[in-house]
Amino acid sequence: MSESEHLARCAVCRHDFESLRTVADLGAQTEELRDLPPPPERIWRAIEADITGPARPVAPVTDLATRRGRFRRLRPLIAAAAAVVLAVAGTVAVDRYLTRPPAEQVTARATLSPLPTVPPSAGGSVQVLAGGEMRIDVRNLPLTSGFHEVWLIDPDDLTKMVAIGNLTARSEAVLPVPPGTDLSRYRLVDVSDEPHDGDAAHSGHSLLRGTLTN
Repeated sequence: MSESEHLARCAVCRHDFESLRTVADLGAQTEELRDLPPPPERIWRAIEADITGPARPVAPVTDLATRRGRFRRLRPLIAAAAAVVLAVAGTVAVDRYLTRPPAEQVTARATLSPLPTVPPSAGGSVQVLAGGEMRIDVRNLPLTSGFHEVWLIDPDDLTKMVAIGNLTARSEAVLPVPPGTDLSRYRLVDVSDEPHDGDAAHSGHSLLRGTLTN
């Protein structure tokens, strides 16, 4: 091993050598410097010990053909593992597809608009589901000391109506539509403000209205 190879590998000696080089560069700035100062004796001893010391073991070299042979033997196992992963992933995907709930079918819908005496920010929407239920979503209804009730009204005869149910404090509710209700006739959705007076009839104080369409 040469001196330059030792300096490339030995961090301690390389540090001392660079320090001497820095000192020489600084001296050259003030006066001409023809020769570098001799390095410390311990640098020469370290270099000599490294050159004459036992050779370091060389890492074994694996033959390329041997590596390729190992890969050929492992190829069936890798392919089998990949096939298992794909099969499991496919089974999970199919199971999720088959077990997910079916999409709800909407048979009619309406947009609820505020009546003139109601703040214009109030409103809502209605969806009639194929299962015989009505989903209603309202917003900004005026406060009431009673409760809000949903009706289906015959627009050709406003005295003909069907009570659907009461709204809770939540903005959205799903209410059952009475069996046999003709939605082509009772197609006007009405949300009213009802007092707690024990009278099941419409109070006459409507807040929102909208017409069902397919």
